[in-house]
Amino acid sequence: MAISTRRATPADAPALHDLAARTFGLATPPGTQQADIDAFIARHLSQSSFEQYLADPDRILLVAEEEDGKPVGYAMLVGGPIQDPELAATVATAGPDSIELSKFYVAPDNHGSGVAATLMAETLAAAAATGATVCWLGVNQRNERAAKFYAKHGFEIIGTKKFLVGDVWHDDHVRARHI
Repeated sequence: MAISTRRATPADAPALHDLAARTFGLATPPGTQQADIDAFIARHLSQSSFEQYLADPDRILLVAEEEDGKPVGYAMLVGGPIQDPELAATVATAGPDSIELSKFYVAPDNHGSGVAATLMAETLAAAAATGATVCWLGVNQRNERAAKFYAKHGFEIIGTKKFLVGDVWHDDHVRARHI
C-alpha cells in the first residue's frame, strides 16, 4: 500500500477530527474514563478546533493518506514560545530553537504498516524547514508503544510534564531530538 503525506488544508478539518476522535483514546493510559477522553476530544480535537489549528500560522498539520485519499494518520507541529516556564526551561536544555510535535497519530488498522515511519520522516523534515534545531513532544509515561516508536526515531527523555485529560492530570515524559 502506497502512503503519501501532504500539508493539510482547511478542507481536511472534518477528516482530521474523525481521525483524531478514533485515535486519541489509544494514547491514554489504561483506566482513563471514556467521559474524560470524550471531553478532551470535544475541547481540543473537534472539527472547529482543527479549523482553528489549520488557520494558525504557528502550526503545521500533515496528513498521511492511502492511494485512494483516505486519511490514515496525522501530525501537528506547533512553533512559537512555550507558555509554561518550567516546560520551556526543560525543552531549552535540548537546544535553543525548538518546535513541538503536539500530535502524532495513526489509525489502528495501519499500526505496523510503515505509515508512522513515513509520517515521522515528513514531520521531521517539515520541522527542520521552519529553522528549528530541536523537535520535542510529550507522551504518556505508560504508553509503551509510543515510547518505543519515539525512541527508535531519536527522541530521548529530557524531563516530565503534566497533561490534562478531562478532569484528570496524567504524567508525560518530555522527549526531544535534534533535527
